[in-house]
Amino acid sequence: MTLNRRNFLYQLGLGVAGVGLVSALPATLPAAPLRSFQLPRSLPEAQGISSVGLLDFVNAVETANLNLHSLMVVRRGMVVAEGWWAPYAPALKHTLYSLSKSFTSSAIGLAVAEKRLTVEDKVVSFFPNEVPATISPTLAAMRVKDLLTMSTGHDKDSTPSLRNDPDGNWVKAFLALPVEHEPGTFFVYNSGATYMLSAIVQKLTGQTVLDYLKPRLFDPLGIEGADWETDPKGIDTGGWGLRVRTEDIAKFGQLYLQKGMWNGKPLLPAAWIADATKFQIQSKGGSRPKEENDWLQGYGYQFWRCRNGAFRGDGAYGQFCIVLPEKDTVIAITSETGNMQGILDEVWNHILPAIQPEGVAAKAPVPLKQKLAALALPLPTGRAMSPTVAKVSGKPYQIADNALNIKKVLLAFQNGSCVCTLQDDQGEHRVVCGLGSWKQGDTDLSTAPLKLVPTSVPKETRTKIAASGAWSDENTFTMTWRFIETAHYENVICRFSGDELKLEFQKSLAVLTNSKDNRPVLEGKQLAAVSQGK
Repeated sequence: MTLNRRNFLYQLGLGVAGVGLVSALPATLPAAPLRSFQLPRSLPEAQGISSVGLLDFVNAVETANLNLHSLMVVRRGMVVAEGWWAPYAPALKHTLYSLSKSFTSSAIGLAVAEKRLTVEDKVVSFFPNEVPATISPTLAAMRVKDLLTMSTGHDKDSTPSLRNDPDGNWVKAFLALPVEHEPGTFFVYNSGATYMLSAIVQKLTGQTVLDYLKPRLFDPLGIEGADWETDPKGIDTGGWGLRVRTEDIAKFGQLYLQKGMWNGKPLLPAAWIADATKFQIQSKGGSRPKEENDWLQGYGYQFWRCRNGAFRGDGAYGQFCIVLPEKDTVIAITSETGNMQGILDEVWNHILPAIQPEGVAAKAPVPLKQKLAALALPLPTGRAMSPTVAKVSGKPYQIADNALNIKKVLLAFQNGSCVCTLQDDQGEHRVVCGLGSWKQGDTDLSTAPLKLVPTSVPKETRTKIAASGAWSDENTFTMTWRFIETAHYENVICRFSGDELKLEFQKSLAVLTNSKDNRPVLEGKQLAAVSQGK
């Protein structure tokens, strides 16, 4: 993973793993619709891809613990393989992190096509009321194109300065920053630059990027239910915060592969797509030499160039839209990994050589079908029950004063599940955990502590969750709470000793980086003579 650019940073009835078994379908028959429009499905071999290569890819990413959440491979416009690692599922949206940038870029392309602006327009021209009293020559020179190519002239990512602005005026905060380099000459991955593209769209159209894209791009592609995190002023964050489904990512890539054409109609100008996906400026990132490094192949308009003639949009922890024009192939991936280059390496090692120009021998891809049907993330390890259950179930624990303001904790074990109740100054929050399985539901617990950037979707008060728990030893009960429309999860570890409880939170980003979660360990004592659930 390129850390220098990441600093800012129900099941649908298709099987237990939430997978569409395209390999079980006739060669050109569309699968049953999930939404208003699906890409057609096909057998891999019918579209010139070896199912053995696809199977090798899935096995390789699992062996390397790259923690994929979903995969979709599209060849010649047809989905030839798709899978979701349970409890992730086809109908769930997934946070895109910086893959959002490619959608923001597309909004600029549409606005350019509508002659609302040009890429040569100066950034300061859009915000006369937000510019500093003295405009430096470098700020005055900054163009929309420089925002698109991450060459604003800033020495470092502007995002922290935006988020820390006391007035919540991110536009003004961006324009107030020193511009140390001549715009267009110095690449720095800068999510604040993408935010400014979003702000420009909203300034010109009176609509958020999400609302602007809906009739122009999302509706024609059949992308439904998308949402986007916003800044304190209601401007979409642009550089992160979009949530769509895995197939929506694939459709977006297919649109770019088809040079903006969709169902015989142009949605985006081909000239814009050519400019957006070609080498515009030398990029930075990664630790390997250029010939082995997909972060040194150049940057376009919020798209990365790749090895093997490909380009991609991508987001932190492995959200990918990979387009291989020479192979007529699109690959959509969601995940939570610390090794994004590792995922790309396995694409080049296994999927790329599986693509044949003249097709491959037709055969029933049974092993691939079985593998995709069984995809699942690991459950917490341990036993479903412990002798300690009788001593703690339904017994509330009074928690000592803590920074999270959690007052009481109660675990109730019954009917193959555990209901965990946390009471804080906002009320009670319940999570139902399966024992040896995932229990799906929703929660009003905040996901902000788990994310790179603590921005939120407007008016979202509940989050989809899948939870499971197990006794790792007689006195330790560990729950895994997966927030399944994000990339993240957390482990909640309850250690019992006599009438005492210690509860520790361990977010997945801390697990990924082998670091300590910054939330306190909660300590409490069992309250006697209190009825269950109080």
